[in-house]
Amino acid sequence: MKKILLPFLFMLLCFDVFSQETIVKYLSGTDKDHTIPWDFYCTGGRKSGVWTKIAVPSNWELQGFGTYNYGHDKVKGNEQGLYKHEFSVDNLTGKKIYIVFEGSMTDTKVTINGKQAGPVHQGSFYQFKYDITDLVKPNAQNLLEVTVDKTSANSSVNDAERRNSDFWVFGGIYRPVYLEIVPETFIERMAVNAKADGSFRLDVYAQNLKGDELIEAQIQTLNGQKVGKPFDAKTNPAANHIELQTNFAKPLLWSAEFPNLYQVVVALKNKTGIVHRVKQKFGFRTVELRTNDGLYVNGAKIMMKGSDRHSFWPETGRSLSHGVHLMDVKLMKEMNMNAVRMSHYPPDRDFLDVCDSLGIYVLDELTGWQAKYDTVVGRKLVKELVVRDVNHPSILFWDNGNEGGFNRGLDNDYALYDPQKRTVIHPWEKFNGTDTKHYPDYNYMVNAAANGQEVFFPTEFMHGLYDGGAAAGLDDFWAQMVKHPHGAGGFIWAFLDEAVIRTDKNNTYDSDGNHAPDGIVGPHREKEGSFYAIKEIWSPVYINPQPIDAGFDGKIPVENRYSFTNLNQCSFRWKLVKFPSAQSKTTTGIVTATGLLKTIALKPGEQGTLNLALPASWKKNDALYLTAYGPDNKEIFTWSWAISTPAAIASKIAASPAKSAIKTTETDQLLTIRCDGISYDFDKVTGYIQKVRKPAGAISLSGGPVLAGVNTQLKQFTHKADAGKYIVEADYQGAGSLHVTWTFASGHPVKLEYQYVQQGDADFMGITFNYPEEKITGIKWLGRGPYRVWKNRLKGQQLGIWHKAYNNTITGETWGYPEFKGYHAEVNWVTIENKESPFTVYSADKNTYLQMLHPAREKDALSNNNVEPAFPEGSIGFLNAIAPIGTKFQPAKVMGPQSQTNHAGGEKISGTLWFDFMH
Repeated sequence: MKKILLPFLFMLLCFDVFSQETIVKYLSGTDKDHTIPWDFYCTGGRKSGVWTKIAVPSNWELQGFGTYNYGHDKVKGNEQGLYKHEFSVDNLTGKKIYIVFEGSMTDTKVTINGKQAGPVHQGSFYQFKYDITDLVKPNAQNLLEVTVDKTSANSSVNDAERRNSDFWVFGGIYRPVYLEIVPETFIERMAVNAKADGSFRLDVYAQNLKGDELIEAQIQTLNGQKVGKPFDAKTNPAANHIELQTNFAKPLLWSAEFPNLYQVVVALKNKTGIVHRVKQKFGFRTVELRTNDGLYVNGAKIMMKGSDRHSFWPETGRSLSHGVHLMDVKLMKEMNMNAVRMSHYPPDRDFLDVCDSLGIYVLDELTGWQAKYDTVVGRKLVKELVVRDVNHPSILFWDNGNEGGFNRGLDNDYALYDPQKRTVIHPWEKFNGTDTKHYPDYNYMVNAAANGQEVFFPTEFMHGLYDGGAAAGLDDFWAQMVKHPHGAGGFIWAFLDEAVIRTDKNNTYDSDGNHAPDGIVGPHREKEGSFYAIKEIWSPVYINPQPIDAGFDGKIPVENRYSFTNLNQCSFRWKLVKFPSAQSKTTTGIVTATGLLKTIALKPGEQGTLNLALPASWKKNDALYLTAYGPDNKEIFTWSWAISTPAAIASKIAASPAKSAIKTTETDQLLTIRCDGISYDFDKVTGYIQKVRKPAGAISLSGGPVLAGVNTQLKQFTHKADAGKYIVEADYQGAGSLHVTWTFASGHPVKLEYQYVQQGDADFMGITFNYPEEKITGIKWLGRGPYRVWKNRLKGQQLGIWHKAYNNTITGETWGYPEFKGYHAEVNWVTIENKESPFTVYSADKNTYLQMLHPAREKDALSNNNVEPAFPEGSIGFLNAIAPIGTKFQPAKVMGPQSQTNHAGGEKISGTLWFDFMH
């Protein structure tokens, strides 16, 4: 008998413990990758008018139903999705059952067994629930029916979320649906206020209290170790909530740099024992917006380095997963970002959990893009927003709408549910002691730094349309931000390209013209060039690399731009590298020496010097790399310096034995020079090289060198033999002057020397040639890479040997990275891979830019071409200056010193190139 009773008692005990916890039963899947099919009927658009199945959660457009709508949506009428799903529940006597929807767009009517669960919910991005205890049948099948209207019956909801929104408008139940089963007397929710001084306040909202209960709380580490003693408070059925307070000595604080988390376990007890138990993660931290001063976390001034993030995946719309959230936050951290703004709606709960655990400051936003909710529905949605998100230490501010979508009657509602009393801001205006102006130009930055009184952090700036903005100009903007006495950082628009894969258009990407291709990463999080420039500019270990020469002593100035981290918590490693030749099949440099630096103690804000202590042989190498690692041992950034000059690298070109004397033939129009079995044709009318002919076939290099962007005419063309060499010279005059000297020597590459003079403003400066784009297959080069650069976005690229195949990528519109076409920095040599015969061009000059073809025109580029920088007419250029790029809203000229047009003052500029057609 005892053997039978013991297991029975154990089962009762387990059931008792289990019954104390909230039971969650999913009716849908949990994310985009784990769905459950429900019955579905769409009333309009694709696959409409028939009952079928749909994955839940999902947006129905991405499942092949209905109609795609981007924001600014003026579509009349309504598209509905009708859902049916059967579920069962056990006979849980003494329990209450809630059905929870984490997100449904837009108006959502819920019925259980033919009876409506509650009022139709309006608002697309908010968690809502209904008490369905009296509607469900225990131990039987229950019918859940949901009607989702894509267009709301409330005009203000349509204005805030649809008609005036600058984002995709998707229909459907796109976040999970589940049952919450709790005791009749239960803890509905909690709100934590845990401060940096160790004080802890907990507001507990309990339901159906009898008055004889006790609420007890215990702080724990996340692995369950108790911190301090339990503390409690008696219940009061007449009170709105029960408040518990305690204090802790020197808790580990939460910040983006050190995201220390705890949990509080709260038990609702009566004389029979524990009635209900819940658990909540939190962090000890204090946020202060100090008027005319700055933004402080835990008493330290911080700068938010962030971007604006849509909740989006190209195949599933707003239905996401933990993997996507984790990927996004890790990418932000990799970019040295420490902040993110929700645009323009609350994200999935799990995204905020990841921000808490990995350390990202968050601005959480009520929807309202240039139009606002009315006060009635707005009050409900503010409550849903704050009640769900209040306990996340990552959230620093509440955004009450965006860009004029502010219902000012809601400003004070946030504090009703938030014991931390976070500051409410209005993104893009001066409000509550903040200046969050959107898309300031450089002069605004300068004036704000000199005269601004409010705490300044633009909640949108730069605007990375296509490949523009984002990091282009950021170096100059950030220099002003760090000077601002009240600066608190800013948020780049935007984190990702919101391009959906259209199931109705052969699965092509659609970013709605130029509305959504404005990310730092692509829709599948492909890294773009700005990713790496931001990573360098926002590095908390700040180094502004200067060229090194033979007198370099291994000492590098450094600044600690952390808020909480001493530089002695970081580590540094250097390496010296020799590069293989252009003819080598490998692109990997040979590491000749490495070293780990001694730690340097620098407090946040302090400057000092890193001493690399390089070996005496360092000068014999081609490049120096220095990598900084954070306290988590992850790379902060790797800086690189050239040691060998381009001239020294060019001098190592392998010579071949002289084969025969140089021969020439000439007609009235054509000069042909034959050297080492290769023929070079020159047009005597223009002075340009017209073709290179090898025994295996021709190389279609032609039309140069031309003085890029300057009209000139041939003044004189001469050629002669000179001491076993052959010299071809051409002089050009016009708006500028160009003198060209070609030198042919058997056994050696062809040498081109040029000098030019021009005056006035110039988008670019240098010389160009033509080569048919359709014959180019790729390039390999020694220089900065692997991404292209603009004059105002030079940072982030590494010195090395790079290779990429031809592509015709338009950043944010078509995909294939790094982009092939564009300007490339600090090029020592480049091999043009083609369908004819590869050839290599060496530069003997420092800071030579390679122009590779002309980027394709964006199909929806702006008429003012802010994001279409100028390129020379020639297809391949070797340039001394290149063009900057602007943003969607601003031309480059208003974006700061690095964004200005180049100016030529009439000085003579010289250059030397070597053309190797032999190897």
